[in-house]
Amino acid sequence: MTNRGFLAQLKGYGMTTAEIHFFRLDAPSLLQLFVWQDYDLAPDFPVLFGFLDHWRREIEAPLHSVRIAHDQLVRPTEWRAAHPILPLP
Repeated sequence: MTNRGFLAQLKGYGMTTAEIHFFRLDAPSLLQLFVWQDYDLAPDFPVLFGFLDHWRREIEAPLHSVRIAHDQLVRPTEWRAAHPILPLP
């Protein structure tokens, strides 16, 4: 069984985190925070913007702001030799 997240990373998706600040209708002076995470494609973020479209249509809580962080987890490794390899005598 293969992990959905790993397959998404192989297709170029990276972990995206969004801080979504919104107003509550029952207390409009309060600002609430919702944290969303999923694999998405930067810089267009189709999964995130699909979620935000759903939010605007279905959830009665006006958005204040959205802050996005994105990182590709699968990438070439960075390495260096700790001890140089010496030729055999």
